[in-house]
Amino acid sequence: MAKISTVKGFADHLPEEALRFAFMEAKAREIFSLYSYREIHIPLLEYTELFARSIGTETDVVQKEMFTFPDRRNRSLTLRPEATAGVMRACMEHGLYAKESQSRLFTFGPMFRYERPQKGRMRQFHQVDCECLGTEEPRADAEIILMLMNYLRALGLEDLTLELNTLGCKRCRPAYRERLKAFLSGLSREDLCEDCRRRLEVNPLRLLDCKNPVCAELTAGAPEISAQVCPDCREHFARTRELLESLGQSHVLNPRLVRGLDYYTRTTFEVLSGNMGASSSLAGGGRYDGLAESIGGPDIPGIGFACGLERLALLLPPRPLPVPDFYIAILEEKAFAPALLLAERLRAEGFSGSFSFSATSLKSGLRSASRQRARYALILGSNELEKGVVLVKNLESGLQKEEILDDFSRLDG
Repeated sequence: MAKISTVKGFADHLPEEALRFAFMEAKAREIFSLYSYREIHIPLLEYTELFARSIGTETDVVQKEMFTFPDRRNRSLTLRPEATAGVMRACMEHGLYAKESQSRLFTFGPMFRYERPQKGRMRQFHQVDCECLGTEEPRADAEIILMLMNYLRALGLEDLTLELNTLGCKRCRPAYRERLKAFLSGLSREDLCEDCRRRLEVNPLRLLDCKNPVCAELTAGAPEISAQVCPDCREHFARTRELLESLGQSHVLNPRLVRGLDYYTRTTFEVLSGNMGASSSLAGGGRYDGLAESIGGPDIPGIGFACGLERLALLLPPRPLPVPDFYIAILEEKAFAPALLLAERLRAEGFSGSFSFSATSLKSGLRSASRQRARYALILGSNELEKGVVLVKNLESGLQKEEILDDFSRLDG
């Protein structure tokens, strides 16, 4: 029979890689809890309409990248391509906005996008996602950006660059959109990539974010949105920047930073790494004050970010596998029952370890203990059982001694 392998774009995380992901999650819980963020779990599967209405029907994500299928009642379902819309839906569905003036939430988990797999970018990928809901204050923008930077630094990452832009709001963006369309109308459609030819009519801001070098050159002279925003948005952005500077967080302005989702307004940001080559984005986010209304809810302002864990993992050193405290080498069949009791006594005291599931020779048992890098080999054979002892061998020093089997429950050190 043919061998079955993983689906293209989906990956296994073997123990060493799983430890790296567990480290990133544990560090996120540690840092985010300092800012009073609470963990939330949301479904992997949502109604397609949630993403169409929030992300935008003309975005690349909705147009080309979602895993969408009908259920048995012909309702369209989608594996989540991002977490923000689901968190906002949960906040509204369970009335969090009515119970608390501000919701600080974070979540982990797999996301799904159908795109060309490459290093650090898979069709099933994992994100840590943070959302601050219920406030329009620029202080919230500055704080969540600072929390993101502190998280990345806590992982040990260096050479990080924070980029900022403002996208205006629903009052001032339409005028900028028309000015941008007027500029873009002077371009030759044939010179643009296929995606940008489609975006030209339905989502012109996305042309500014195109990574195609020809498109980037053609749009280099496009008007900058930060110069076109209304006084309120200009003040909001200026205050956010002042707060970051007062906290010692440097940043650079990127007028072409528009992000890929329609729900973003005002502050947008990305964090880039100088150690990843051309694909240097590690994390990003922004404000989305109109998102709740777009999916049928009240006016709940918010700001958030997401980090792709696969991309972070590329910059992290391997995490060492845990070293077991003991391995019990069983030399006789009749030693299994006392070995199981011994193992359970040691585990109850907080020591980790295992034992062989079949009787083995002393040489083979010690080899297994060494292969597992156990600190101690515990040997049980006929001689030990007759004397009522267990032979304890320190595999680092080579020293060994006998201990009373029924009383033995702690390892030295």
